[in-house]
Amino acid sequence: MTETLSGSAADAGLMQSQFVIEMDRQMRAIDPYGEFDGLSTAELLEPFILTKEKRQQIPLVGDPDETVVARIKAYYNAISAMIEAECGLMAVPLVHLSHEGFGRVVITVGKLVVLDRSLRDVHRFGFPTLSKMKDEADKVLSVALELIGEHSKVAGL
Repeated sequence: MTETLSGSAADAGLMQSQFVIEMDRQMRAIDPYGEFDGLSTAELLEPFILTKEKRQQIPLVGDPDETVVARIKAYYNAISAMIEAECGLMAVPLVHLSHEGFGRVVITVGKLVVLDRSLRDVHRFGFPTLSKMKDEADKVLSVALELIGEHSKVAGL
């Protein structure tokens, strides 16, 4: 992550953002044997960063391994936790993937679907920078909160 986080003040602010803190929490939650205990947050989130060069090294066709699937679930769990923190209603993520890396992620709040996204080529799941990953999560969060605000009766069911 040294190439994506140079240590500037903006990067320090990014590392203290609610999203990065929640991603750290979610990644540590899926570590039953304490393998991540000695890693910093930047080192822990490094596998999510796929620069153009790293992406070119991954084959176009491939099956996702368990660690990639766990990272995808951690990402959407973090978004769900942030939705819960913002609106006070339970957000439930559902990630369904085939063994070939295709599937869907749905996040519901009550009976309201706040995110419905198709997933493809999940063996190549990642973002160019940590900042882009946070921006994408912020977009999803803002749309979800807007939907919850517009349809609060359904979200409260």
